[in-house]
Amino acid sequence: MKIVYFTHSLASCWNHGNAHFLRGVLSDLCARGHDVQVWEPEGAWSLANLLADHGQDGLAPYRQAYPELRSSTYTPLCTPAEMIGDADLVIVHEWNDPKLVSRIGHARAMGGTFTLLFHDTHHRAVSDPHAIQAYDLNDYDGVLAFGEALAAVYRRWGWGDRVWVWHEGADLRRFQPPAQEGDRQGLVWIGNWGDGERTEELEHFLFRPAADAGLPLDIYGVRYPAEATAMLARRGARYHGWAPNAHAPAIFAQHLATVHVPRRYYATILPGIPTIRVFEALACGIPLVSAPWDDAEQLFRPGTDYLVARDGAEMTRHLAAMRDDAALRAELVAHGLETIRARHSCAHRVDELLAIVSRLSPAHHLVEDAA
Repeated sequence: MKIVYFTHSLASCWNHGNAHFLRGVLSDLCARGHDVQVWEPEGAWSLANLLADHGQDGLAPYRQAYPELRSSTYTPLCTPAEMIGDADLVIVHEWNDPKLVSRIGHARAMGGTFTLLFHDTHHRAVSDPHAIQAYDLNDYDGVLAFGEALAAVYRRWGWGDRVWVWHEGADLRRFQPPAQEGDRQGLVWIGNWGDGERTEELEHFLFRPAADAGLPLDIYGVRYPAEATAMLARRGARYHGWAPNAHAPAIFAQHLATVHVPRRYYATILPGIPTIRVFEALACGIPLVSAPWDDAEQLFRPGTDYLVARDGAEMTRHLAAMRDDAALRAELVAHGLETIRARHSCAHRVDELLAIVSRLSPAHHLVEDAA
């Protein structure tokens, strides 16, 4: 099957978490023999920031980890017809220009035979609904939503059974426990500061408990303003800046534990949607402690795959246990790995995607069976 995906950026994961999942899914599709083409806009914001901070060297980790993947850059002069070609399946991520989204839909309406899906992996449907409703999706076959709470929003907007829950997952080809265990010290958090969506929560569930538990804290991420780095310095945390996602397994392997602090929208009005880091951390075999988060879809086994802290004091107790109890750490690692490998790999998500496409376009399914 020929698949075309329109993304904000495949090459850059600078403040672009969707690139993590996209790389894993497309890599798996390539391994199964599918013809994959990726388009990203000229001057993509994520890529521009990565190059400004790190130059071409910033792209090396991605290129080394995913040599089978490639992407092409489009300009306003490119037409959907030339970009889509003879594709069987076209997927358009929500972080694309509304005009492009509409033009691709128009190409479908004008006789395109491809299956066309919109992929939403953000909270804007609830935090800025007018921005999402501005997209012209009339000619799309359906929506891939990265959680049931988000899918429910699209159903209320009239999509009915044409919206599917398509959670993110871990790329198990690259995200694994270390082949040989080495020395692990302290706590690590890999995450971006963002737009103040969890500033209070980070102080309450990460910075203060790590200090109170006497655990050294390493922080990786971008968009940390001066007041944020000053806060880290006061807490004795070490801020390292951006880390290529391909380096995350090695970073996790150096630490005793990590923490999940959901953004406010995912802890409140979009419950049940973990970030990609939860999947990746558990796949890498690092114990995880989470701030309050409602696993409404029963993706994991809270208390078994990871620990949950209801407040800062409980987070401090959990982190102290991570520090002192090797047997507890080993038990969490084993259970977390079991769940990820059984249910939440990128390969599982590819299976789900192909099943959706087969229902929408049985002819594509027949090609799959014959391959």
